[in-house]
Amino acid sequence: MMMYIIYFAVLMLLPLYAQRKVKKTYTRYSQEYSTSGMTGAEVARKILDQNGLGNVKVEPVDGFLSDHYDPSTKVVRLSTHNFYETSIAGTAVAAHECGHAIQDAEAYSFLTWRSKLVPAANISSNASWIFIMIGMIATFKPLMLVGIILLAIGVLFQVVTLPVEFDASKRAMRQIDQLGIINNEEYPKAKKVLTAAALTYVAAAATAVMELARLVLIYTGMGNRED
Repeated sequence: MMMYIIYFAVLMLLPLYAQRKVKKTYTRYSQEYSTSGMTGAEVARKILDQNGLGNVKVEPVDGFLSDHYDPSTKVVRLSTHNFYETSIAGTAVAAHECGHAIQDAEAYSFLTWRSKLVPAANISSNASWIFIMIGMIATFKPLMLVGIILLAIGVLFQVVTLPVEFDASKRAMRQIDQLGIINNEEYPKAKKVLTAAALTYVAAAATAVMELARLVLIYTGMGNRED
């Protein structure tokens, strides 16, 4: 019983806490303007140029915290507010996405692995539950095992994402510090934004691992019932 309580706590509460934390932290520091007076777009452009990445474009994109780096087109896309405004939060987020661009340029191993996993993870995440549900309903272990293996690919993607995100944030903080984009007072504030954002990835990985573990236990339990 205690195991299931812990499972549901992780599955339900951790993602909610992470989402609430990142939204609260981002909202707070998106209202504090940086002393540099640089917009997120300008921050991104400066970091990219200083790292010899003049070929990487910076574009605005609709949505709340929809910021991302697209390695296939070499484009850093910043949500509209971060692109045009001069907030501490926008500075941190823009620098983080540039961190991914630098990873890409340096062929950072975890980013390379994650990119290779994307097609398989997209397919396996959708297909896994079909096999799992049919296997559970029909009590047919081979089908459920196929589903678990497919799900494990998606879990691996979530786990590999963690070092990619942590490293991008580390690079981001180093860049905005060394380039004088933020001052000593703003540094811990920018770090709080990226730490809160990283928590969402930790929550996603934790819930994915817990769900996989639960299904493995169900699978082994099916074997016990057949015996």
